[in-house]
Amino acid sequence: MTDAQETASDTALRTTGGAPSDDDVLPRGLPIPLLEPREGIPPVVATEEALAEVVAAFAAGRGPVAVDAERASGYRYGQRAYLVQLRREGAGTALIDPVGCPDLSGLGEALAGTEWILHAATQDLPCLRDIGMVPSRLFDTELAGRLAGFPRVGLGAMVESVLGYALEKGHSAVDWSTRPLPEPWLRYAALDVELLVDLRDELEKELDRQGKLEWALEEFAAIAAAPPAPPRKDPWRRTSGMHKVRRRRQMAVVRELWTARDRIAQRRDVSPGKVLSDAAIIEAALALPPNAGALSALPGFGQRMGRRQLEQWQAAVDRAKALPESELPQPGQPVAGPPPPRAWADKDPAAAARLAAARTAVSALAEELNLPQENLITPDTVRRVCWEPPAPATQETVESALAAHGARAWQIRLVAPLLVTALAAKA
Repeated sequence: MTDAQETASDTALRTTGGAPSDDDVLPRGLPIPLLEPREGIPPVVATEEALAEVVAAFAAGRGPVAVDAERASGYRYGQRAYLVQLRREGAGTALIDPVGCPDLSGLGEALAGTEWILHAATQDLPCLRDIGMVPSRLFDTELAGRLAGFPRVGLGAMVESVLGYALEKGHSAVDWSTRPLPEPWLRYAALDVELLVDLRDELEKELDRQGKLEWALEEFAAIAAAPPAPPRKDPWRRTSGMHKVRRRRQMAVVRELWTARDRIAQRRDVSPGKVLSDAAIIEAALALPPNAGALSALPGFGQRMGRRQLEQWQAAVDRAKALPESELPQPGQPVAGPPPPRAWADKDPAAAARLAAARTAVSALAEELNLPQENLITPDTVRRVCWEPPAPATQETVESALAAHGARAWQIRLVAPLLVTALAAKA
């Protein structure tokens, strides 16, 4: 048990809202249910006038700002934010509706230079960036938990193990595009940022105690400086069940159906899966139905689908069937970098030996440091260095190779010596 966990089990670090006071007698180790935000549920900000008041309040606030965003994944097209939650000392909690206030760049500018606290920052940063909120500094409590060696790093688990509170998590997968948002959902949303500052402070202490704080700060800086992810190439290839599709003509059917579905989903602003399931796309690709009647007999195209819908999907199938061979997709995406590790023993036994030695060494060090292997160094980076090692493989050249693949300074210091040894392994 870490010092932070011992502290959490011994005492409640903060009594908030409807939680019992410090004078109440609680069974040792039992988490305290966190039922209400300490100042109650704030009104939802949905006008420019109300937003201006929030901007002024948060600009005048003190210390870091806790930030969260709620999306409508599985209900709406894309990953836009439908609610933004913030909390800062001196400003309290704010719940902002990005539908009514689609441009939050003024708020982002008011918080320039302030440390933002997010849980699993890479999930929320894209939708926050779309509405004008981009941090220059951040603290990711999920990543901090990983580096500190916590076995469970979800927000509820972290708040419970570090601070001793139980968060109600029943509304995480609801349709946040619903208007008006029900009061229980708003309470849940406000509580998500209620203790982020407290959690951040305790995790900072724990990381410092373990000698990992500088590692975490490097990771946070890298996340804040990372550019937006480029558009995914051939996203239709990620259709669930794609491994069943072997022939190029069938692949063309997947592509046509996926593209038609995406166009419809975007126009209707609904999740693509609500328009047509991945499983149905794969069934049509494997069957290559000759007409809408045959298509209607396939799973996913049955009773509740109207004739007009069937005909639009059959038209996509027919377009794929009519393509000349030269326009059919290739069986696999061109892969930049090394082949799958399972093929290394046949393709390059020496590289396979290097990879085996590197994996063993990295795994042992990660276990010693009590952090996940992928946070010590990404598996892809290890594969790339082992497949095409620098020549000669010295400390300096391996460090340069790791840096070229995006490894941070702390990772390079720890991993480079291991890889220098592993790259000398013989088949």
